[in-house]
Amino acid sequence: MNAYDLVIRGGRVIDGSGAAEKTADLAIRDGEIAAVGTIRAKGHQEIDATGALVTPGFVDIHTHYDGQASWSSRMKPSSHHGVTTALMGNCGVGFAPVKPGDREMLVQLMEGVEDIPEAVLHDGLPWTWESFPDYLDFLSERSFDMDLAAQLPHAALRVFVMGERGANREPADADDIAAMRCLTTEAIQSGAFGFSSSRTLNHRSSTGAPTPSLTAAREELVGIGLGVRDAGSGVLEMISDFKDLDPEFDMLMAMVEASQAPMSISLAQGLNPQGWKKLLGKIDRARASGLVVKGQVAPRAVGILLGLTTTMNPFSAYPAYREISHLPLPERVARMRSPGFKEELLSQRAGQRGTFILNDWHRMWSLDEAWDYEPLPGLSIEARAQRLGESPESLVFDLLLDQAGKQLLYTPFVNYAEYNLDCCREMILADNTVMGLGDGGAHVGTICDASFITYLLIHWGRDRKRGELIDLPTLVKAQTRDTAMAVGLSDRGLLIPGKKADINLIDFDNLKIELPQVVRDLPGGGARLEQKTTGLLATIVAGQVTYQQGEATEDLPGRLLRGAR
Repeated sequence: MNAYDLVIRGGRVIDGSGAAEKTADLAIRDGEIAAVGTIRAKGHQEIDATGALVTPGFVDIHTHYDGQASWSSRMKPSSHHGVTTALMGNCGVGFAPVKPGDREMLVQLMEGVEDIPEAVLHDGLPWTWESFPDYLDFLSERSFDMDLAAQLPHAALRVFVMGERGANREPADADDIAAMRCLTTEAIQSGAFGFSSSRTLNHRSSTGAPTPSLTAAREELVGIGLGVRDAGSGVLEMISDFKDLDPEFDMLMAMVEASQAPMSISLAQGLNPQGWKKLLGKIDRARASGLVVKGQVAPRAVGILLGLTTTMNPFSAYPAYREISHLPLPERVARMRSPGFKEELLSQRAGQRGTFILNDWHRMWSLDEAWDYEPLPGLSIEARAQRLGESPESLVFDLLLDQAGKQLLYTPFVNYAEYNLDCCREMILADNTVMGLGDGGAHVGTICDASFITYLLIHWGRDRKRGELIDLPTLVKAQTRDTAMAVGLSDRGLLIPGKKADINLIDFDNLKIELPQVVRDLPGGGARLEQKTTGLLATIVAGQVTYQQGEATEDLPGRLLRGAR
């Protein structure tokens, strides 16, 4: 009999601890790493990893697969970037707990906040649950291409307890807070990894209503924090505008103190290039005082993809375009190419409030095969138009018709105030930060940042030309051991005996992110952005190969995880 189920031989092992790369074999038995080193015994299956990087599977703590997990076994696009564990239910939005009469409100909120179309959610969600434990029971019967963990979302909890009062952001009374505390404890004891909330005006439902958790008072947050403490474990995830930094941060720290749980807070560079450092400084001081809090950061700018196939494009609000926006793409392209259409459209002005991001020409670029997400100002739409002696609108109109109407444009809205990614490097290397914010499973027609993980390795570990690189052991640790430990997953993220056998094999020299594209594989034929990689040789979950050369195998060893371990 073979001594091991699988032996990976001769790989360049980066084990997730931050230690230097070493050449070694890995042996796997019963879904766990059994041995690392020179292994003479045979495996039932063997993989020659000579020349390939061998890393732990990537742990993504900021995704929104809450709906997708109910209708699909494959968590694309994260699956194509070596993710073997994903934490969903971030930003306070999700689909449980829910009363039948409130389902539509949660759908509208998810559509508005996370750009998942209402029609897709109506077709895909089976709604066989009401309580959060019921939702977890439903997911526990399913199999996936990665492990999934869930958080209790504040918006759903608030509406479940308070009904329309909660949706309208009315203050919670003592009875409301007591109920939310009990339900939080129940959710975590049944397997939720923690609690998430949003306090940003950017999060609105498809009707334009702010998220129900926007103005939740200190008493409410502390009460929920006590519910986390009552459960005995759990994590907190929070996003806020921090319009008034000091009192807002103090309120969040009151929740951390009450819960005795770790919190991660979204951290990014806004229009003020140095503003993020004030929040990070407060995080550092809170950490020094004994509170467990980290800033959740990204390896590049967060940017919107614009085109004729995506949710928005620079002409979405122009009357001439709105008249044809319902047409199939080939017909739309034909109409746009017809005589006089361009002149008519360019003579109009957008009539939709807040469209500045759609025509921020000096901060907009056209994607091409050399795209690397740190583009030079001289290649922007505005700079190109000036060189051509035409208006940016005219240039964009023509670009959108390239590739039979499938050309995409990119406009970053955080982490690119200074036209470089130096701020991201600082955040990655800061003591009290953790990688996240990729939003896999969300923003299906506007953002495709599940590729953050591959980009972290190739840009900062190999390709960056506009500044210093970061060593690979540090980058791998940041996306494996560090993210796992941030949410209490001590059983993975390291390639040492006894840990879960979640592993990636990578042809690092040839690792590349492909350009995003729109595919139609959501329920009801709904469209979403997909972005694949080349050079990811294999992904292994619990000792089973789930992807080879980017192609799925038949194995689905991923399961719902219950409770932080």
